[in-house]
Amino acid sequence: MVNRDAAAERSREEPTAHNPADERAVRTYQVRTYGCQMNVHDSERLSGLLEDAGYRRAEDGSDADIVVFNTCAVRENADNKLYGNLSHLAPRKQADPNMQIAVGGCLAQKDRESVLRRAPWVDVVFGTHNIGSLPVLLERARHNRTAQVEIVEALQEFPSTLPATRESAYAAWVSISVGCNNTCTFCIVPSLRGKEVDRRPGDILAEVQTLAAQGVLEVTLLGQNVNAYGVSFSDERLREDPAHWDPDMPRDRSAFAKLLRACGDIDGLERVRFTSPHPAEFTDDVIEAMQTPNVCPTLHMPLQSGSDRILKAMRRSYRADRYLGIIDKVRAAIPDAAITTDLIVGFPGETEQDFQATLDVVEQSRFASAFTFQYSIRPGTPAADMPDQLPKAVVTERYQRLIELQERISLEENQAQIGRTVELLVATGEGRKDAATARMSGRARDGRLVHFSPGSDVERIRPGDIVTTTVTGAAPHHLIADAPLATHRRTRAGDAHEAGQRPRTGVGLGLPRIARRRSRRHQEDVAVEQGKRLRAVQGRPRRRRTEGHPGVRLRPACHGRRDPGVRGAAVVRAAAHRVQQGLRRSRG
Repeated sequence: MVNRDAAAERSREEPTAHNPADERAVRTYQVRTYGCQMNVHDSERLSGLLEDAGYRRAEDGSDADIVVFNTCAVRENADNKLYGNLSHLAPRKQADPNMQIAVGGCLAQKDRESVLRRAPWVDVVFGTHNIGSLPVLLERARHNRTAQVEIVEALQEFPSTLPATRESAYAAWVSISVGCNNTCTFCIVPSLRGKEVDRRPGDILAEVQTLAAQGVLEVTLLGQNVNAYGVSFSDERLREDPAHWDPDMPRDRSAFAKLLRACGDIDGLERVRFTSPHPAEFTDDVIEAMQTPNVCPTLHMPLQSGSDRILKAMRRSYRADRYLGIIDKVRAAIPDAAITTDLIVGFPGETEQDFQATLDVVEQSRFASAFTFQYSIRPGTPAADMPDQLPKAVVTERYQRLIELQERISLEENQAQIGRTVELLVATGEGRKDAATARMSGRARDGRLVHFSPGSDVERIRPGDIVTTTVTGAAPHHLIADAPLATHRRTRAGDAHEAGQRPRTGVGLGLPRIARRRSRRHQEDVAVEQGKRLRAVQGRPRRRRTEGHPGVRLRPACHGRRDPGVRGAAVVRAAAHRVQQGLRRSRG
């Protein structure tokens, strides 16, 4: 005897023959990312959420049904870029009202009240603490035909529990913390990302092991201040047992070093990086942990200014001598370490003497490279209200002098690499001129970009493979290796890249797959299923008008919930309520 309900259920779940019409019916998405590595990783989660809900990534060069902006608020040009791009999409939105635009990230958290005022064609605005709500908000906006704004002030769940579609088969970001407890006067991030919340080490190591098991060779541990890792565990102990909390008992400042060593010991993982540490929290045990063989000989440590007076005004709780002392210790322990930094030019009140102090520290530090920025006023930060804001012309002139100095140092440091043998993790998209020069690109263990000649192995080398070669030339921002390859090792990461596979991590939220435009028959099947749920919840006799009704669609039932993944009776009741509403509309 055939169970018709079971057979029908299987027919809905089992894959069917490819139908071009079905392919066209799938709604596509595109995520545009501005800002730091944290945002890049958040965008991987946004992609994972959307794909988990049934959306498909749009092909390059094609118009997506849904465009998501993951924004940055650190500098003013990020604001200008966002609203400029939103303006470019306005004609498309007018021509196709079914297209959806979502704005998330730090700028959305900051401009929650003004995004829709400046760009009323936006459909969804969401913040830094609730990225898991995006699929629900999109569906709610589509169904209700009104814009949805949902900004929350506290983290709903650690973002790494969300599904993530990784951009790379061979290198991955792993968040160890979110938020920041520092109060730098120029920085708006703590007010947008919140206080530091640390992830449990077991969860971090489990994710790293999962990535390594899928062939990933390199991970970068991410946090606003990675070497403060563990501070929120002390806060948890206080909440759990305030009677036994001792204010004089120091927190475990070695927590990050222990985590770094543990990651470096994971089988199959060949490279571990981290960003960014804070000089005030930097301890000797981190330097010791950096000597673990799989931890890469590279350090990105923001300086911001070489002037003690400006560092004090910035509330950077270290001074130039402290910073230089850390660099000396790192180089004594790891002579080949490549050290990079962040620098700000034109902070309020910066004098020529202050700027010269920055140039002096840069000269002494011999950075491999530096991310240099002109100070940008961010409303809401203490520095925005400081006196002695510098004229733009002065800031620009100093910025150019700093760039020239760092370019010279970078070139000299790279020229010192000529003749060295380097191990490269072959990458994709790193070299703009690779096709013209017949070179490929990869990253050395110290993070330097190397364009190398693959020789006769060009057809065999894939992104994710490992090669060794000799450096033959240098420029400020890259090395050249035109010598014959010494070795080429094919890897599982290269296999995965070649097969178009990407590692996935995180836990799906269990949301209905809402993205596909369904047929009338499918809508009827959904209505039948909803009728069954309605009867199960309410215990009412079957209403025949429920079955076969084509106009009812099941929408996600977790609108506004703190945990979008919660299922159960509340979800069914909400679904039943929507079924009733749909029936009333159809009868009316």
